[in-house]
Amino acid sequence: MSAVPPTVASVFAAGGDLLAERAAAVNALVAELVAEIPGATGERASSVVAAGGKRLRPLLALLLAGDPRDASEFGVAALHDADGRAEHAPADPDRARDSTADHGGGSTATRAGDSDRPTDPTPDVASGIAAAQAHESSLLVSAAAIELVHVATLVHDDVLDRAPLRRGVPTIWSQNGPVAATGAGDALLAAAFEAVAQHAEAPVAGVLAAAASSLAAGELMQRADAYRLDITPARYEQRVIGKTAALFDAACRIGALHGDLSTDLAGGIGCDLGVAFQMLDDLLDIEGDPAITGKARGTDLLDGTVTLPLALAAATNPAIAAIDLRSLDVSAADALCDQIIATGATEDVRAQAYARIDSAQNAIAALPGSPARREALSLAAKGLVDRDR
Repeated sequence: MSAVPPTVASVFAAGGDLLAERAAAVNALVAELVAEIPGATGERASSVVAAGGKRLRPLLALLLAGDPRDASEFGVAALHDADGRAEHAPADPDRARDSTADHGGGSTATRAGDSDRPTDPTPDVASGIAAAQAHESSLLVSAAAIELVHVATLVHDDVLDRAPLRRGVPTIWSQNGPVAATGAGDALLAAAFEAVAQHAEAPVAGVLAAAASSLAAGELMQRADAYRLDITPARYEQRVIGKTAALFDAACRIGALHGDLSTDLAGGIGCDLGVAFQMLDDLLDIEGDPAITGKARGTDLLDGTVTLPLALAAATNPAIAAIDLRSLDVSAADALCDQIIATGATEDVRAQAYARIDSAQNAIAALPGSPARREALSLAAKGLVDRDR
């Protein structure tokens, strides 16, 4: 994970060594999958990935999957070798199909003082180890694919928003134009689904495909709502569930698929966190410090995106409701941000976001299994509140 904020660092501390190992493996897989995209398109896509990010969505998948070395995480016993040590697969997905001879914990080869032990695992044990490796590889590839889908949406958003910068780096759209940017986003999506089709367990593709459809529908809704100050909170919620929360939902469901949890329970956690994430992101556009966020206040207003703080402010303030967003320049957008804050709309939205996070926290507290997983997930949810960019 790049540029890890303190709260996310605490998630890794609570999650233990396996979470850190898995996160590093996912980062490596993301880079490897993007590097396989040929030509200039691949170079452009790699530049976006290299710009960094919190990797929050794949982190949620890893957290919901839990630790297979803790049998209490699952409804079935964890796989252990003859020494009682749990098996988990290496990061490389190709190794899930290979012989287990090079997997350190998977061999029951004779050790000093253990001459009566078998030199090779029994067929049942070998089959179990291979299945555990394939299961772990599926999780890692799925988490990487989730991040690729997310990055693809950012690249496509930059085209729609005509965004010059992304994470402080010039966007593909600004440097190479809309055709190149759209192509790079498409290539990232293709890489994600190809990896899932080849290496992930069967249900993952359906979950990720449903999320991708929701993302597209949510984005189209946002385009349809552009410059309209009369959108309702219900319309906003519907849009945000599609455009943002769907991928959080999918990440949590995919983690649950690999962790023997209820996918509906996990999806509900993801949806709540995703809606809260977008609400707080909308607040950053109005209240954020440009020196920290890397963009001017009111950037969403300038491109006609009507967020919940603006919609609530317009519903209570006729002067704001009468504003034509198309007429705004940077200075006027900044002034409008102050007007929105003065109505109290930002505090209303913050309260709604916190309520969503509280809902997710309650569901997290009810999860079965390891307290360590619940603690790490709770800290991840708290991290949404603490973000400043």
